[in-house]
Amino acid sequence: MRKTGRGIVLAAPSSDSGKTLLSLGLGAALVRNGLSVQYFKCGPDFIDPTLHRLVSGRVSRNLDLRMCGPSFVRQSYAQHCAADFVIVEGVMGLFDGGEASTAALARTLALPVVLVVDASSCAESIAALVHGFESFDPQITIAGVIFNRVGSDSHYRLLAQAVQEHCRAEVLGGVPRHDDFLVSGRHLGLHMDHDEPLYSERINRIADVMAQHVDLALLREKGAVLPETSRPAEVCKTAPCVRLGIARDAAFCFYYEDNLDLLRAAGAELIPFSPLADSKLPDDLDGLYLGGGYPELHAEALAANRSLREEIGRRAKTGLPIHGECGGFMYLCEALVTAEGAEYPMAGVFPVKARMHKRLVRLGYRTATVTKNTLWPEGASLFGHEFHYSETDPMPDWVERMYRLDDGRPEGFCLNNTLAGYMHLHLGATPEATSHLIDFCRRHGREAQ
Repeated sequence: MRKTGRGIVLAAPSSDSGKTLLSLGLGAALVRNGLSVQYFKCGPDFIDPTLHRLVSGRVSRNLDLRMCGPSFVRQSYAQHCAADFVIVEGVMGLFDGGEASTAALARTLALPVVLVVDASSCAESIAALVHGFESFDPQITIAGVIFNRVGSDSHYRLLAQAVQEHCRAEVLGGVPRHDDFLVSGRHLGLHMDHDEPLYSERINRIADVMAQHVDLALLREKGAVLPETSRPAEVCKTAPCVRLGIARDAAFCFYYEDNLDLLRAAGAELIPFSPLADSKLPDDLDGLYLGGGYPELHAEALAANRSLREEIGRRAKTGLPIHGECGGFMYLCEALVTAEGAEYPMAGVFPVKARMHKRLVRLGYRTATVTKNTLWPEGASLFGHEFHYSETDPMPDWVERMYRLDDGRPEGFCLNNTLAGYMHLHLGATPEATSHLIDFCRRHGREAQ
């Protein structure tokens, strides 16, 4: 008989309430109790899913209504939700983000919300806040509340009594202020697991706090019963497999897992390689996929690996299909210049330098219309987002622009069969574009050997 799992959306009134650290601690505490935990992340963030995987041992998926649409979101959730407990970690405040908000995702998946409330500066007024969130959207069920950054036992009792008297949501616990909850940040968010080997030990200590201060049994009880899981798409077997090299290391680590599944289903065999450590590309590749990450933090090591970056530059000139996103685009430029002014040579495909800044350059969702048939089909709409602290020098006019963004900017720079830009694509809403990419690599990849 199938075990019945349950699931929640973990949300908050605002950013910086402690959602991510509480989600990690709660998941770790449940895993320690022998339960399987499956994470999902609302929105386009790459970093939280990496931390989720560290805790659960399972791939965490992004569920983004803006980039993928409700049909694909439901499909991805149904294919991957088999577990004893599902935690869908929200983004920003519960109702922030319009069609891409955590609340919209909770409605789409028919999941109840557990609200994480920063109680550090609150007393009885916290009940008014919780009541307001309960009343704001009748389609959203606030099933429980966890107070974060509680000052003392008496502070917790005051908070709990106020919510119990004035709100429908059940109080699931109160987490005290704790030094282990202070995690260093970075310009793209929380640190990745590549950087901090002590994360596992730290998460275990946070799990201890959760087990002591949150009613884990009640948390599970408040979850909605999970749907029957559906089968993922079959891998295409009617055409020769395409060998697609994918850069995966500490410098290039931003990939949507659903994208990788879609590429495999379209007929790709993903061959990992490291621009940091490998002296040459894998043999017999039909294309390259260079995702985002932190090339600026590894610029010296990337520059030192001269043999690989020069090989990529040569293969680009011979017409090997190459797709680069954000950090991958930076690597394909002539050089990377840090915010401190240090300059490092890169692959040299595009005749511009990528320059880091100390402030955010661009952030937001993007829709791109493909203006010419290349790695992507002409006329296709591609959905994604930008989040970067660098920009390139002005691209020469003779470099083709293959995207017209919804804000009017040209993007998607193309030389030979190399197409790159700052936009991180999610292919969930455009399966036909994925098939086109694989067919393009199949036709042109071996010609470029």
